[in-house]
Amino acid sequence: MAVIELDLTAESGPAPTAPPPAHRYRLPGLVLVVVLVLTAGGAAPVLPVLWRYLGAVPAPGGPEAPFQLTGGQVYTIAVSEFERAITAWSLTEPPRELWRKSLTDEATSSDDIWMNGIDAQQAGDAVLLSDGSRTTVADAGTGGTRWTSLTPITPLPGNRLGVVQEHKFRAGTVYDQASGEPGMLYFSSTGEPHTQPPLRTDVRGVDLTTGRPLWTVSAPGSVDVMVAPGGEPDVLLLSSDRLRRIDGETGTIEAGVSLPAIDGTRPMSGGVVDGLMRVDYGSQGVVTSKANHSAETLERLWSRPVPEVVLDPVGCYGLFCTGDRRALDVLDPRTGAVRWRAPSDVDLMSHGGYVIEVASETGLPVRLVDPVTGRTRVDLSGWRAEVIGDADQPIVLRRSLDAGASEFGVVLSRRDAVQPLGLTGGPVSDCTSDESHVVCRTDGGLRIWAYQG
Repeated sequence: MAVIELDLTAESGPAPTAPPPAHRYRLPGLVLVVVLVLTAGGAAPVLPVLWRYLGAVPAPGGPEAPFQLTGGQVYTIAVSEFERAITAWSLTEPPRELWRKSLTDEATSSDDIWMNGIDAQQAGDAVLLSDGSRTTVADAGTGGTRWTSLTPITPLPGNRLGVVQEHKFRAGTVYDQASGEPGMLYFSSTGEPHTQPPLRTDVRGVDLTTGRPLWTVSAPGSVDVMVAPGGEPDVLLLSSDRLRRIDGETGTIEAGVSLPAIDGTRPMSGGVVDGLMRVDYGSQGVVTSKANHSAETLERLWSRPVPEVVLDPVGCYGLFCTGDRRALDVLDPRTGAVRWRAPSDVDLMSHGGYVIEVASETGLPVRLVDPVTGRTRVDLSGWRAEVIGDADQPIVLRRSLDAGASEFGVVLSRRDAVQPLGLTGGPVSDCTSDESHVVCRTDGGLRIWAYQG
């Protein structure tokens, strides 16, 4: 069996301290609830929340077919041999079908289609439908195709621009998957495996409306490309020897620093965490040191070694942590100093101004703690469901009631309490939500509720 190199490619898995995308948290048998955005004030009393049933929509792909809520619309997906049929639904009362769209696939079997799936991401008046490495940019209102990219697209703030990558490999390095030969693999932006790293990577800014290339910046080898924090359409480009900040409008390099080796290892991967740029050093997919940089000036703020953890590594998402499950310390992001030590039986996730402690054995939320002190701020006993969503939003929870019904609650910002939202009135599973709606799977389709804080 071949070993996949965790190299600086767009296909690498997310770094351990970066919160993964929401759609990858769906697990069989668990209800995963995305966060709802609510406005709250300091010590104000808990206020009632409107909870209104809008109606149901069918699930054309069957009871286990994927669905997604994004940009104020619900997308359902039906899969047949070599084809995905996507239906967009409005969140009106009652919900109604907006459009249908078919995407063909060059996969060799329908099983490959199921494994690739579809990810919908709203970007202004467009929706990016990612089908493996390929992305179709469609009009969110009509479903009409604007253009198609053979590689993934990263939209930038403002929803006018995006970034794509193209890897240049040496001829003759494509991996023979039928051979099963062991060794490191390096994936292109289209998902093709190679036995040697790319000679260079071209990073291009594109117009999201037309796909027209606007600029190109190249770097040797593989790279990591991230959206810079702060709301400007800027890009952070990490290569094996350099970190650069690029103006997403023009491709102008606004700042750049060289990255010398640490204990003989080069930068291997990185990510934006808590508004700062983390760079991981190591080799053969093993991180041995971490360094933290300003996302504006790119100045290195601190670095420290990473202890080797062979078995049962701790999950630490959206935070800077060090240690193993017996002694996991949460660090100050700007100084690297230890702030507090986590319990030995939890994983950690930064979320909505809190740190969520999740039981490592069950995956269920335990408590919300203060990110600076580690002290308990909200006890989550009784809310027996998964938590998920953007890190800067409040937290939605779910618990089961009699006869299969469910109750939802939200932790309002700065209230340090769970505010009841409403009831489903019947069995549900696999729920998601946005700023004003909750969508859950039921027998034969999806049920949709609206809420108002």
